[in-house]
Amino acid sequence: MLCNAFHREDPGFKKLYIIGAGGSGREVAWLAEQSWGRNVAIDFVVDNPSYLKDSVNEHSVKLLAELVPNKSARYVIAIGDSAARRRISASCHAASLQEALIVHPRAELSQWVTIGRGTIICAGVIATTNIRIGEHVHINIDCTISHDVIIGDYATLSPGVHVSGHVHIGEGVFIGTGANIINGSAHAPLLIGNGAVIAAGACVTKSVDAGALMAGVPAMRKR
Repeated sequence: MLCNAFHREDPGFKKLYIIGAGGSGREVAWLAEQSWGRNVAIDFVVDNPSYLKDSVNEHSVKLLAELVPNKSARYVIAIGDSAARRRISASCHAASLQEALIVHPRAELSQWVTIGRGTIICAGVIATTNIRIGEHVHINIDCTISHDVIIGDYATLSPGVHVSGHVHIGEGVFIGTGANIINGSAHAPLLIGNGAVIAAGACVTKSVDAGALMAGVPAMRKR
């Protein structure tokens, strides 16, 4: 029995372009292989000719500028930097390329979760109920997301992040490995402003301003 309704053994396309051939890209390729096996062929894609190689982990590497729209192909952006993801997604949209949604079969998500285009959800993630996840979000391995959480476009949750209930995470937020976000309430959600950075291991106990850098237990503003 599948633990989420987002995984399909046949996703309806035959080619996946993974934009980014570094560590994140290689992990996403493994995720896609775990999800779809041989039903989907994988190519890495880079946006700079200096990054071209013959292959990475037995997958060919192509140049982004050379991709053309294909009804049987989709793409995801496996780059940690949210600004780069936003820039590349704009280029892909202008070129009429279509996003994939990747949710690992060993992620557990209820039917009351919504997920935007281009988002990547890794193995071991648990997302409970009444959760809204935006576009081109990265949720890494073993994260937990409790009830009534909103995650904005281009946000990143690193491995082992735990988000309690009634939390709103803004666009482009980066949350480091092992950070914990304490719950807000229905009338006063805990807010993490657009572009904020939460350091690894931090414990966020109150709302965070846009663009702030928070670190420590409890988390204090460092920038």
